[in-house]
Amino acid sequence: MAENLDRIDRKILRLLQSDGRLSNADLAAQVNVSPATCHRRTQRLFDQGYVQGVRAQIDPVKVERSALVIVGVVLDRSTPQSFAEFEEVIRKADFILDCHLVAGDFDYFLKIRARDMADFNKLHGEKLIALPGVR
Repeated sequence: MAENLDRIDRKILRLLQSDGRLSNADLAAQVNVSPATCHRRTQRLFDQGYVQGVRAQIDPVKVERSALVIVGVVLDRSTPQSFAEFEEVIRKADFILDCHLVAGDFDYFLKIRARDMADFNKLHGEKLIALPGVR
């Protein structure tokens, strides 16, 4: 599908990736097309799924979440059902930023932000070890 992208489309993607708040007029000027053409191209990139969304990058210190913790998780069973149950619960857990299925000694890596290590330790003791199938 990427073969359908020309240099203008690729430049639009690069610019949006570095600053998702660019106005259509600024974006059009930077890729040397009219604002109408730029809008059509950008909308097509969204419609075709090249751009999945635009979101704000929050300063973790300002929202009192300065501790970044990566947690390795091992499930007690390696079955499709245990993986599915774990992933279903993880999707609803608001304290987890990212969840990645990995190969090797761990089944998943979780990316979590906490106020500090004491906050993380509380989170670990109350929520992480209660996740389904976690060893």
